[in-house]
Amino acid sequence: MSDRPLAAIILAAGQGTRMKSETHKVLHPIAGKPMLHHLLDTVDSIGVERTVVVVGARREQIEASVEGRKVAIAVQEDQLGTGHAVAQAKAALEGFAGDVLILYGDVPMVSARTMENMIARLNNGSDPRAVVLGFRPDSAGAYGRIIADEQGEIEKMVEYKDADDKERRITLCNSGLMVVRSTDLFILLDQISNDNAAGEYYLPDIVMLPGQKSAVIEVDDPAEVAGVNSRAELAAVESEWQQRRREKAMADGVSLIAPETVFFSYDTDISSDVIIEPNVIFGPGVTVASGARIYGFSHIEGASIGANTNVGPFARLRPGAVMEEGSKVGNFVEMKKSTLGKGAKANHLTYLGDAEVGEGANIGAGTITCNYDGFFKYKTVIGKGAFIGSNSALVAPVTIGDGAIVAAGAALTKDVAADDLALVRPEQTSKAGWAKKFREAMMKKKAGK
Repeated sequence: MSDRPLAAIILAAGQGTRMKSETHKVLHPIAGKPMLHHLLDTVDSIGVERTVVVVGARREQIEASVEGRKVAIAVQEDQLGTGHAVAQAKAALEGFAGDVLILYGDVPMVSARTMENMIARLNNGSDPRAVVLGFRPDSAGAYGRIIADEQGEIEKMVEYKDADDKERRITLCNSGLMVVRSTDLFILLDQISNDNAAGEYYLPDIVMLPGQKSAVIEVDDPAEVAGVNSRAELAAVESEWQQRRREKAMADGVSLIAPETVFFSYDTDISSDVIIEPNVIFGPGVTVASGARIYGFSHIEGASIGANTNVGPFARLRPGAVMEEGSKVGNFVEMKKSTLGKGAKANHLTYLGDAEVGEGANIGAGTITCNYDGFFKYKTVIGKGAFIGSNSALVAPVTIGDGAIVAAGAALTKDVAADDLALVRPEQTSKAGWAKKFREAMMKKKAGK
């Protein structure tokens, strides 16, 4: 790649009406991260010095989303075409001398490698005016067409609605992405007109101005330049992203028993020798250490899962859940902001919220930590080797000492010392023959009716 300075202009001023959403189109998520931020992260990874996002409708949403990032905002007040949109970035690039990538906020999956290939072609010695990224979709549809020679020099670019029948039969299509030298870009934009079927200023028209020729390179995988203009297209890009992530996970040594049913987040971090059963969903912020097994139908978000642990089936781990080495949570167990110590287990029907469970502790079925009084959260501490009997309610703040036993059915409101037994229920009594007398009386009463 060239060592020239690099900037990026990301166009995100479109109305996005086909999404039928109050959320800006480019802020809809793929794998839990807004489309725009997928693109911004890729741009950052190749060393871009200046990034300009061109906004229009719902600009305040994008401004809030990129707050804290090194991003300048340019505003396109009137929607007069892609060429007009790029021109709005001129002030933000004042004094910049280098190459400028032009990208689209609703085309989020273009790779760093592809961007680098475009930049390299611009600076390979043949001195093209611009480099356009082309692709060959299964169906060219209404995409603009590119007519080029064998060396990739562009002879003509034409929008679909302005193309004749012969041009529409061309299979090389324009993705809209390009790279241009900053010293040329705004001079070229000043020379294009809106004399076309839409009455807009088309960015591709800078390629066809007299003089220097431009070049086209083809993207390796057309899925990289898939645009998102509707919910269906969003789902298609999500599906493509997930498929690639599953393939990477398996290549990295993760076993997916039914890959098509597992869904990852953009930041899911899974070590090798992890087994993931069908219908598992990972939200943001999950790490899984080697040797863990995630059983089916589990939902995990914001959790740290240690080595050789078991999760599920039908488990829910919420943000702040930490499972240390060898610990287990089973079916219908929910954890939130809690730590399950080394070798500890909660095998079924349990809620652990704002809790610290010590090494080797055993949490019986039906146990809950009552951590919230409607105003504040309180902590439950369960010591090493403690045993919590089934159907217990631990009313926080409360501490169960190491080795203590809480008998089944307890509603515990006071601390339990180490190695003590806590019994919180009345003594059991029996009435001889009462059940038989009750049945006989009820049957007689029913027969009388």
